[in-house]
Amino acid sequence: MRPTPDRMRESLFSILAPRVQGAIFLDLYAGTGAVGIEALSRGAERAIFVEHNLAAVEVIRANLKSLRLEQQSTIWHGRAASVIPKIETADIAFLDPPYPLEHEYEKALLALADEPPGLVIAQHSSRFAIKESYGALKRTRVVKQGENTLSFFGVQLD
Repeated sequence: MRPTPDRMRESLFSILAPRVQGAIFLDLYAGTGAVGIEALSRGAERAIFVEHNLAAVEVIRANLKSLRLEQQSTIWHGRAASVIPKIETADIAFLDPPYPLEHEYEKALLALADEPPGLVIAQHSSRFAIKESYGALKRTRVVKQGENTLSFFGVQLD
């Protein structure tokens, strides 16, 4: 696991401030669940966590329990691209696969493009050349901080 740096998470939620209130937030490759938990603390109605590593799933469960957020949360154990078609539609999706697994970006973004959320954010290495679009999702904004980049995607209208 590689946690989202605090400064990057603060930038993310400063940008999301007008949209997160009352939203359903999807935290893919959730790790400890810090990003989804932050969304809940900033007014998201629900958070859906997807994580493949079972030990990390248990950490997410423990974190949600200690913060009394279980009722506002759903945890899925599995690979993001296979779980995405099974879950409810989210308003905002955040994905942050481990940087060495660059192929996961395309799989997850294409799965999200089938029934796209209003906003998709991918955190990735600044050295990784993420594509401009994946199916119906088109990159609309880029925020770089050192080695980390946030790429924002919205629905591309033909």
